[in-house]
Amino acid sequence: MPSGKILVAQGGGPTAVINQSLVGVVLESRRFQHVTRVYGALHGVRGIINEEFVDLTQETSHNLELVAATPSSALGSTRDKPDIAYCQQIFEVLRAHEIEHFFYIGGNDSSDTVRIVSEEAHKAGYPLRCIHIPKTIDNDLVGSDHTPGFPSAARFVAQAFAGANLDNAALPGVYVGVVMGRHAGFLTAASALGKKFPDDGPHLIYLPERVFVLDHFLADVKATYAKYGRCVIAVSEGIHDASGEPIASLLAKEVERDAHGNVQLSGTGALADLLCDEIKAKLGIKRVRGDTFGYLQRSFIGCVSDVDQREAREVGEKAVQFAMWGERDGSVAIKRTGFYSVDYELLPLTDVAGKTRTMEDEFISASGTDVTDAFRLYLRPLLGSGMPDAFRLRAAKVAKVLKP
Repeated sequence: MPSGKILVAQGGGPTAVINQSLVGVVLESRRFQHVTRVYGALHGVRGIINEEFVDLTQETSHNLELVAATPSSALGSTRDKPDIAYCQQIFEVLRAHEIEHFFYIGGNDSSDTVRIVSEEAHKAGYPLRCIHIPKTIDNDLVGSDHTPGFPSAARFVAQAFAGANLDNAALPGVYVGVVMGRHAGFLTAASALGKKFPDDGPHLIYLPERVFVLDHFLADVKATYAKYGRCVIAVSEGIHDASGEPIASLLAKEVERDAHGNVQLSGTGALADLLCDEIKAKLGIKRVRGDTFGYLQRSFIGCVSDVDQREAREVGEKAVQFAMWGERDGSVAIKRTGFYSVDYELLPLTDVAGKTRTMEDEFISASGTDVTDAFRLYLRPLLGSGMPDAFRLRAAKVAKVLKP
């Protein structure tokens, strides 16, 4: 006899709207009469194998709505990357608790986890419906027009660079802002949406989709500084040389690596400092400043796209509908159907799991240091309503008397 039990978990980096998806799952599930319990796993897949569950069926709708509007992962998250043995443990826990529907909100690695668990359930003949719910600020999931979490992070990046540009215009110099994105440059490219006037920054944008050559970079900065008397630069943390080696590791004397052996890019200001040092030493520009956006862009509470909120809620709701009315496991994908509207599809897990989307060539300028109008048209509706704007004085100059 069916148990009517559901389990939902959150994995990977938090976003400003991931809780909208969580609440979408909980509230939509409670509409189905045969659902008896909706459990949440604390700290993602690690919470599953440790059997650390909370009963979300007992949450009030009002409190769930308050949580939905709060950034970061309410259930907690994990960076664990499960292999087959790990996923087999996950499946055994799900079976022991008589879980019949498993929803995992996350990015590339999370989709692969869902795929393996689904396959284990199928091999065991256990009736488990597995649905991956998309989430990532990197916007690098294959098969979706965009991914929940990205629009709000992009909104933050665009506004942050608009502010940095205003600061740089008042006190001219060189400014380098490093943005998250190991393989995909969508978030760094969002900096271009902060421009209003032709001479606004960012004047140069460097993405991991293009090879980074230090000498070319310095020549670009020199030319821009000569033209405008200042230079604002947006750089992806994942920029690399022709061999694929991260620039951060090439310039640094000591390289920090994460638990998986990858060069640590996020949460460190090394790349910004290293590029600033190169500019100072080789171009002789004195006023050079660098910032690393780091984790600020992920869950910034005062900068959330209303479009992102709505769609993050809907992917959670659609996941439940696909699970209850469908006959297959899968990954929920957002499809753009107009300007601007979307629909939702359920893609095979094998189409999404373990794959990485990068920026399409049509979004990157021929110079490789800017984005195209096609990208601006793509991103602008995702940023939502109420984007702030910056203006300038139209002051008429007064003729000099002492120094004509």
